[in-house]
Amino acid sequence: MSHLSWNGRNWHAAYADTGELNGAQFDSGAAARPDGWFERRCMLSADRTALMDEDTGFTLTYRELAEKVDMAARSLFKLGVRQGDRIGILTPNDSRLLVLLFACRRLGAMLVPLNWRLHVEELRHILTDCTPRIVWYHAESLTAFPGLPVDSACSWLPLDQLDESIELERARLAAADEEMCIFPETETAAREDDADIPWLMIYTGGTTGKPKGVVLTARSLYWNALNTAITWQLTETDVTPTVLPMFHTGGINALTLPVLMSGGKVICVQSFQPERMIGLLEREQCTIVLMVPTMYHLLVQSPRFADAKFRTMKTFLSGGAPCPMTVYASFAARCLPFKEGYGATESGPNNFVIDCGEALLKPGSVGLPMLFNDVRLIGAGRDVTGPEEVGELALRGKHLFHSYWNNEEATAEAWLDGWFLTGDLAKRDKDGYFYIVGRKKDMIITGGENVYPLEVEHLLERHPEVGAAAVVGVEHPKWGEIVAAAIVPKPGCQPTAEALQAYCALSIAKYKIPKLIKFIEELPKTAVGKLDKKSLFPLFAGGMEE
Repeated sequence: MSHLSWNGRNWHAAYADTGELNGAQFDSGAAARPDGWFERRCMLSADRTALMDEDTGFTLTYRELAEKVDMAARSLFKLGVRQGDRIGILTPNDSRLLVLLFACRRLGAMLVPLNWRLHVEELRHILTDCTPRIVWYHAESLTAFPGLPVDSACSWLPLDQLDESIELERARLAAADEEMCIFPETETAAREDDADIPWLMIYTGGTTGKPKGVVLTARSLYWNALNTAITWQLTETDVTPTVLPMFHTGGINALTLPVLMSGGKVICVQSFQPERMIGLLEREQCTIVLMVPTMYHLLVQSPRFADAKFRTMKTFLSGGAPCPMTVYASFAARCLPFKEGYGATESGPNNFVIDCGEALLKPGSVGLPMLFNDVRLIGAGRDVTGPEEVGELALRGKHLFHSYWNNEEATAEAWLDGWFLTGDLAKRDKDGYFYIVGRKKDMIITGGENVYPLEVEHLLERHPEVGAAAVVGVEHPKWGEIVAAAIVPKPGCQPTAEALQAYCALSIAKYKIPKLIKFIEELPKTAVGKLDKKSLFPLFAGGMEE
């Protein structure tokens, strides 16, 4: 069947004849609004597969997804959810998270995906901050947080109950012979054309302090998805596995929403296993995937990687942290399309574009600005920097976040004359291609000279005996700070500090060479796979005298 219809009634015909559906006005220009694309996509791609849960094989077509969203919105309304309410969800990647996301939009509520990898006290802080009306949870995720359902003020409901509510609502409407899919305007708390109502809140990783709730509106999500879909030329033939957790912007915004906007297929993957991921990419004929460098490091080490065909893959995309040159080399050796991207929770994960061929010629570059966002680098004195000069990366566009939840001071500090200050340092080459240098707060000042950790890390990782490197600044009484490096040797290798220092001396200035080098088995990571440099400082406790 090519049309959306339920109970024998045709959605297209109903709209064409009256301009109304279920007694509510159906705006023919809805798709041009930042929140109208979902319903229109469900009409255009009704019989195509929209979502798949990798662990169970469960699938939803766009028609079925639209119906579930409608039933979920009705169920939430009956549970008392209204405009402005926060709805938490604690689950590994699951298609029901996306059902709730679109259902919340119908009501003007805000979905808050919760990080199930946190300590119970960290999660308690987030719940206290956002005060959700309801938290939907996956039974296995809840076991890590004893006491929360008892001492929390909100209602905790299992996701299985959402499934039951959807089926009950479906049966009720069928018995009453009511039309589905368009939620009655009389029961909708928010006008659907109000694109500035908060829709999604994602908490930052907390690498620079307490996690902050980043408020994203329908406008923010629309422009990020549209920018990505057009600039990266996504179509309904695209298939992406979402393996980054959807409590992270990379999981929900990087490819999930852009691929859905394009009519493609999104596969919800609950956990990363290298061999299983390779099999999934081949079996489901995936075309594009986003993973963090840690995942790629494990992927290229898998015995299956060397012989995997990846016939349909158009892009292997790395994000979340700068990617080691060793990963670039592994993909280049197999002539596989690999590149890096750049984003932030506040700006969405997609701000630049680079062709995979250009990425080989300009390793480490995130590329050129995308169609619908502006980029500049701000140096000392708020001046715009020139080519090859390092400055703070600033972004401007409709895809940017609305505010930090309950934190007006941090919101004000993040903006300068309409530009969002990312806190990341970058440079631009003579061709206009951008390179991320590191975090502004991570920059090391030793004897008055600036050292950018990423430059030293990339150099160390090119050494044949180094698997991974992390560089930090350690306080020093004479120099202010000195450069220190944590090194993960490659299997079977035993590099020495002296050998690595001599190697660095061949390529960089003396003040950039690590004065302290420690060897460890694994670099510490945050819950979303980013390098956790805060955890490295105890390693260098005591520093060095001179």
